[in-house]
Amino acid sequence: MKGKVGKLLTIIVPIILAVFLLYPTWRAQQMAAERQSLDSAAQVQWDQVNGEDFRKEKLRALKLGLDLRGGMYVTLEVDVVRLLEEAADRASVDETFQRVIEETHRQAEQSDEEVLDIFLRNFDRLARPQGKSLVTYYELVDVRDISEERIIERLKRDINEAVDQALEVIRQRIDKFGVTEPTIQKQGTRRILLELPGVQDEREMRQLLQTTARLEFKLLRHGNDVLYAFLNIDRYLAGKSTRDTTIAGLDTTRTDTTTARASDTAAKPDPYAGLSDEEKIAKFRREHPFLSLFAGQVLIGERYQPFDIAEEVIPKLPADAEFSFVTTEDGKRQLQSLLARPDIRRMLPADAEIAFSAKPERGSDNTPNRTYGMYVLKRDPELTGDVVTDAYATFDQMTNRPMVLMYMSSDGAERWAKITGANIGKRIAIVLDGEVYSAPVVRSKITGGSSQIEGMANVEEAKLLQIVLKAGALKAPVKIIEERVVGPSLGEDSIRSGISASLIAFALVVLFMVTYYSLGGVVAVIAMLINVMLNLGILSGFGGTLSLPGIAGIILTLAIAVDANIIIFERIREELHRGRSLRASIDEGFRHALPPIIDSHVTTFLTGLILFVLGYGPIQGFATTLMIGILTTLFTSILVSRAIIEVWLARSPNARISFGEVLPAPQS
Repeated sequence: MKGKVGKLLTIIVPIILAVFLLYPTWRAQQMAAERQSLDSAAQVQWDQVNGEDFRKEKLRALKLGLDLRGGMYVTLEVDVVRLLEEAADRASVDETFQRVIEETHRQAEQSDEEVLDIFLRNFDRLARPQGKSLVTYYELVDVRDISEERIIERLKRDINEAVDQALEVIRQRIDKFGVTEPTIQKQGTRRILLELPGVQDEREMRQLLQTTARLEFKLLRHGNDVLYAFLNIDRYLAGKSTRDTTIAGLDTTRTDTTTARASDTAAKPDPYAGLSDEEKIAKFRREHPFLSLFAGQVLIGERYQPFDIAEEVIPKLPADAEFSFVTTEDGKRQLQSLLARPDIRRMLPADAEIAFSAKPERGSDNTPNRTYGMYVLKRDPELTGDVVTDAYATFDQMTNRPMVLMYMSSDGAERWAKITGANIGKRIAIVLDGEVYSAPVVRSKITGGSSQIEGMANVEEAKLLQIVLKAGALKAPVKIIEERVVGPSLGEDSIRSGISASLIAFALVVLFMVTYYSLGGVVAVIAMLINVMLNLGILSGFGGTLSLPGIAGIILTLAIAVDANIIIFERIREELHRGRSLRASIDEGFRHALPPIIDSHVTTFLTGLILFVLGYGPIQGFATTLMIGILTTLFTSILVSRAIIEVWLARSPNARISFGEVLPAPQS
C-alpha cells in the first residue's frame, strides 16, 4: 500500500507543482482580459481596486518575449575608438595619431576583436616607425613614472569602466522611460543587447539610447585671434598663398559693411564687376570655401552689427570683442565636416573650439532657410553635468516654451555661484553632446544651484532630456548597430503559429505512440503532458521569458521525451520476446535503458549549456527551455512513466499493459 501511495505521489505532485507555478500566468491573463473589456473610466476604477493584485500577478506570470508580444530589439556598441581618441592629449594629437585612429575605426567595424588590440597593432605599424610612442600622446596625471605598460593598463581599465557604466546608465534610462520587463545584457566586450517589450515610438527610443548626455557649461571665447584663424583656414582651403582683403561673410550681396572696409576697397577695382548675382555668389564661394559658409556680427555697445572678416577690418575691432556667427543648415553640415579634420583643428587657437546650436535660431525654425548659431567656446568647461542631481521638464513662464530645469549638488551649487559671480555680463553656453542649447548672458550671481536648458521642440523632447540627465552621462558614445521592431500583430501571429506548431507536433507524436505502442504509448503521452507543464511552470517560477525559439526548444523536448520512452519500451519488448514475464520485462527494460538515456540527455544538456553561455537573446531562449526540458524529461520518462505503469498493474493481479506486442497470459 505504501508503495502504491508513493507511486501516486510521483504522478500527482508534479502536476500540482506545475499548476501552482502556472496559476499566476492564467490569473494575469484573466485580469488583463477583464480590464481590457472596460471603458477608460471603468479602467481607472478597476485599477484602484485591483491594480496592486494585477501588478503582483504579472510579476509572477510567465513572460513573453518580444517575438510574441511585440517590441524592439536593439544592439548597441560602445564607441571605444572615440574613447581612445578623447583620452589622448589634444595638444599632442597629430596627423599620424589621427591615421591610427581612422584605421582602427575602419578595422573595428569589420571585426569583433578587442578594439585596444587593433589600436595597438595599428600604432606599432603607423606611429612607431616615425619615432612616436604612447607616452607621446597620453598623460597619466596621477602617476609619477609614466610607461607604456601603465598607459595600456589605464586604457584597458577606462574601456571596461566605460562599457559597464554604459550598461548601468542605459538601464536607468530605460527604467525611467517606463519600459516594463526589459532585457539588458552585455554582449562581448563592447556591445549591449536590449529587448524592449511594448515600445511603440522607435524614434524616441533611439534618441534616448544614443544620447551621450555629456553636459558642459562653457564660456564664450573672445579675441580677434579667432578671426585670423578663420582667415588662415580660408586661405588654406582655397590654396592661396597671397593675402586677400576682400573676404566677406555669408551674405555676399549686402551693402552695410564697415567704414574701414568701404574706404579700403574704394580705390580697388571690383572683382565682381559685370557678373550676375548668381555668378558673384559662385565666384565668392569658390575663392572663399570657408568664410562663405557663415556670417559674422560683432557686439558694439548694446547691439550686434554685421561685419566682414577681412584682414583690414580685424585690427579696427575691439581687442576683446564679442562675436556672433550664423550659418545655414547646409553650411552647418559642411563646417562640421571641415572642423573635424585634424589639419583644420590645429589652425584654431589651442584653447578654442567651435560648436553649433542644436536647434534652428528662433524665427527661422519654421522657414525653408533655417539658420543655426555658430559659437566660439573655451575648450575646457567651467562645470560639467556630473554636479546635476535632478532635472524636471517644464515650461518657461515667459515664453511658454518647453525647457528642463536642473538642480545641482551642494558642491556644484557653490562652484556655479563662483563661476556666475566672476563672469557677470558674459555669456555661458550650455552644451549637451557638443551642441549648444542656449548661451545666456550672466546678469547676476546665481546661487541655489539651479539652471535651465532651453531649445526643445516639444515637451516630449524635454522629458527625454530630463531622463538622460537624471540617469547621467555616458563616458563614451554608443551607437545602434542592429535594430529590429516587432509589431503587436506580428507577435499575435507568432503566438498562433507557435501554438499551432506545438499542437501539430503533439498530435503526430500521440498518433504514433498510441498506434505503435498501444497502452504504453498512452503512458508516454501522459508523461509528456506532465513534462510540458513542468517545463513551462519551472520557466515561469524562475522568472524566465518564453520566446519563439523557446517554443522550438519545448517542441524538441517533446521529441526527446518520446525518444526516451521508445528506448525503454523497445527494451521491454526485447525482454518479452526472450520469454520473460511482463513485470520482469518492465524491470529489465527500465534498468538497461537507463544508462543510454542518461548519456544522451547529459550530452544534450551540455550542448544547451554551451548555447546558453555563449549565445544571446533568442539562442538563450532556446537553450533555456531545452535544458529545463532535458531535466523534466529525465524525471517524467523514467520516474513518472514507471509510476503510471506500476499503478496500472497494481489494480489487480491479472492487470495487463500492452507495449504493441501480443502478450502471453500472465503467469501465477
